[in-house]
Amino acid sequence: MPTGGKKNPVESFEHETVTVKSTISGRDWELPGMWNRMFEQRVIFDYDTAVMEKIVELEGGESLDWCYGCGKCIPVCPVDIVGEYGPRKVHRKVQTGVDLFNDPDLWLCTTCMNCLRVCPKEVDMIQIMPAVREVAVSEGNVPSELQDVFQNTFRYGNALGESPRKRHAWTKGAGVDVKVLPSDPSPVDVLFYVEDYWSYHPRGHDAAQACARIFAALGIDYGILGPEEKTLGDSQRLAGEKGLFEALMEDVVATLDKYEFKRIVTPDPHGFNALVKVYPTYGHEYEVLHYTQLLAPLVDKIEWKSEANYKVTFHDPCYLGRHNGEYDAPRTLLQAIPGVELVEMGRCRENGYCCGGGGGAMWLDSFTGNHTVERLSERRVKEAAEAGADVLAVCCPYEVSRFEDAAKSTGNETLLVKDIVELMDEAMGNGSQA
Repeated sequence: MPTGGKKNPVESFEHETVTVKSTISGRDWELPGMWNRMFEQRVIFDYDTAVMEKIVELEGGESLDWCYGCGKCIPVCPVDIVGEYGPRKVHRKVQTGVDLFNDPDLWLCTTCMNCLRVCPKEVDMIQIMPAVREVAVSEGNVPSELQDVFQNTFRYGNALGESPRKRHAWTKGAGVDVKVLPSDPSPVDVLFYVEDYWSYHPRGHDAAQACARIFAALGIDYGILGPEEKTLGDSQRLAGEKGLFEALMEDVVATLDKYEFKRIVTPDPHGFNALVKVYPTYGHEYEVLHYTQLLAPLVDKIEWKSEANYKVTFHDPCYLGRHNGEYDAPRTLLQAIPGVELVEMGRCRENGYCCGGGGGAMWLDSFTGNHTVERLSERRVKEAAEAGADVLAVCCPYEVSRFEDAAKSTGNETLLVKDIVELMDEAMGNGSQA
């Protein structure tokens, strides 16, 4: 009862155990004292919060502190599906003192953006991870495979360490003329920015040559930079080498300024993302299309000569789909090819699964393999096989070789992996039946 206008403090007594009678069943239940303690406040004041403070002070790292542990990111994280990962788990580790700047978790994120798609607090790993990686790179804490890529890119302008003189060697096998602007600098409608893997990788050559034949058949006025082309550097930026990215960008812009063109077209969603989202923040704006966006409106002009009788499933590239919202152009092309039956995998479009190559992870398969039960590309190949597909179709240069290797390692050798332009080229009478 109140005394002198004030309430008496409640005096509490804790018993080791107490017996209560259920008002529903009438049964007696024994409740230990721990039930009371379960409702006490749990604090993390005994943890070292210095790492969290260091991250949230970084430009781009602020949103890590916004996580309130709802866990929506975990079931959509492609790395968690093959391992133990996810933004909420990374946040909790950092919260309890784990040094992310020196932890393997820093390099496992593929920046696929699926977590951001579902996060109610907009915790942005696409900003957080590159910011932390940039510090780690400056301190020399970089996986050796990635360090090799940085050195190759610095020396040769491409991640594969190949000579710039060989950059347009693929054109010799195209069977059509390909205009190389340094040799013929006249104006063009389309500057075709080929990027590294179509320029140098043997399977990339197949797709590049198919694309050149399609461009020729449609009368597209285009040219390539050949030996003057350097990678646009988006994956290197996301892997933490911001300084290298900015140096590449300066060289790229200086080269582009030498030629007259109306728009840039690239097969690489990562290069596309750089030109659309990152280069403009430095004042460099261009009209940019992915090759599927260029070709999709032109399908009615294509003369098909045969049927590509395949059941095809399509893998959405993260950096074309979730990052830039393009889901329809690739499907428009596939559905226009005579004989193709398009079937979708369970994870597609906005919830498409990651191939495992984004954010610098393209070059970290060995590193990632030590922290996951299987590669992301292997899981994706299994999903394609489960969909009953004959062909796993792609439109990102990273993916053909990744998925072909995964098809072999998972025992799905009968699953063909083809770029969309290879399927188109085949139905136009140029490619050979597999």
